[in-house]
Amino acid sequence: MLIPRLLAALVLIPLVIIGLFFLSTTGFVIAMLVVFALSAWEWTQFLHFNTKLSKLVFTIIFTVMTAIIYYLPLYTTVSTYLYEVILLLSLVWWLFALILVFFYPKSAQWWKNSLIIKLMFAFFTLVPFFIAMIQLRQNSYFYDNFEGALWLLYVLVLVWATDSGAYFAGRIWGKHKLAPAVSPGKTIEGLIGGVALSLTITILVYYCHFFTISFYRLMVSSFFAIMVSVLGDLTESMFKREAHIKDSGHLIPGHGGILDRIDSLTAAMPVFAALFLYIV
Repeated sequence: MLIPRLLAALVLIPLVIIGLFFLSTTGFVIAMLVVFALSAWEWTQFLHFNTKLSKLVFTIIFTVMTAIIYYLPLYTTVSTYLYEVILLLSLVWWLFALILVFFYPKSAQWWKNSLIIKLMFAFFTLVPFFIAMIQLRQNSYFYDNFEGALWLLYVLVLVWATDSGAYFAGRIWGKHKLAPAVSPGKTIEGLIGGVALSLTITILVYYCHFFTISFYRLMVSSFFAIMVSVLGDLTESMFKREAHIKDSGHLIPGHGGILDRIDSLTAAMPVFAALFLYIV
């Protein structure tokens, strides 16, 4: 299992770097729509859509709807306001998701049989993620074509560091379960280790002057993105547990599906974008 994971990572990481820094804005939007469509296809398992036709219809409708949100022929100020509202609502969603995870499995009793509620879960997990990726990539684009790409890479590194730090700290010191009903393998010690590593990276980034930003703004945006990245992982684990599946898909050898790779990012990216762009 380890070798396929390493080989997949060796392929995926260069592709991510190329996508961030060398795709045009249009190319990046198209690439993100492809990622979004694949994620929507995998999400159909949580909705218990069992036929290929129902999965395909949902994926097409959901992806086209998101593309329309992005390409709405509105004035810039109006479209920007729409993105702001969606990103700010995502903060509410992830606060709500925290409650769902904390009280699982009791919390599942009122939503597991409701298609409308689960569609709302899909919307507020995937659409803000797409918008956050696009807005961060386009941040200061007319002044520096690569600044937005650097911000995206920074958040990616934070999420990867949190995940890796939690894994190794949990293996070495882990004793107390973090959320045993949702993900029995995660520990409080692992969480502390992952957060500590990511915050260390944040401090190094600030003092190495990679970005022109206040320490307070960088730290607040990063801290909440780090914390909610763990919640994103736990939330998808909750959905998979309720759907009785281990992985969201088998597209990436050793890694599962697209959702298995971006579950933490679906939380971290919109939270970071909402705080960094609109609040802090």
